[in-house]
Amino acid sequence: MLGCWSCSNQERKHLPLSQEEHQKEFPGEVTHHQPEQIESTIGTINMPSGFTRIEAGSKSFTKFLRNLKIKTGDHIVNLYNGNPKAYQGAQYCILDIDVGTKDLQQCADAVMRIRAEYLFQQGNFKNIAFNFTNGETVPFEKYADGYRIKLNNNKIVWTKSRDRDYSYQTFRNYLDLVFTYAGSYSLDKQLIPVKDARDIHPGDVFIRGGFPGHAVMVMDVIENRNTGDKLFLLAQSYMPAQEVHVLVNGHDHAISPWYSTKYSDHLFTPEWTFLKKELKRWPENL
Repeated sequence: MLGCWSCSNQERKHLPLSQEEHQKEFPGEVTHHQPEQIESTIGTINMPSGFTRIEAGSKSFTKFLRNLKIKTGDHIVNLYNGNPKAYQGAQYCILDIDVGTKDLQQCADAVMRIRAEYLFQQGNFKNIAFNFTNGETVPFEKYADGYRIKLNNNKIVWTKSRDRDYSYQTFRNYLDLVFTYAGSYSLDKQLIPVKDARDIHPGDVFIRGGFPGHAVMVMDVIENRNTGDKLFLLAQSYMPAQEVHVLVNGHDHAISPWYSTKYSDHLFTPEWTFLKKELKRWPENL
């Protein structure tokens, strides 16, 4: 049977913390933040003085990420079932991306969703393909051509059962299938390591594949051309499935929500700590 894994398992230390529990475990982090002024898209989030956004082509993934809209309103991260997330101190802002009505779009799922949305918008259907936890690749094109999967001894068997349909609804149905049988474990194996954090690009992913694991996406990168310093934004979903949100930097409030590429061997985010070697990139972005 194929595994349905993203961020979660039964180990209590990796389950979502309540507001009070989180403050005990991460005492240096802020408990809540709201942008000082209206920021409508990723590309309008304020930058520290002296920094400019790195260049991006009009059809690039970077441009797509910068055009993602930010929600207005109460600034509360909601779960897939409409209930508020227990811990409300991780978010700088919330992206205007639906989370669905099932507990599917967790951490790695949100990363795959954003990447797939870009490729779908570009009509680049051949690169919309994700691995299941059993190692098999499931391409969107085959799904859209009317084939559906059946499982036989943990192996995928494709059966033609639908008419050809490349609609957005078919695309979303495909993603729900991916979210069910893929996660951080499989996505980690699909991505390519970035050897030097100073080479970071929008769309890169900090990821630890496993049971549990976690993944956050680099949403934007800015540079100080005088010093060569680079800063980056991160966004995540988590567990249970919840709205995608840009993360605050609780360890460096002076530049929050930006993070510096000069982090040590560990990158501390509000709900996960990554190792330097866990920065990765989509193969087609090389």
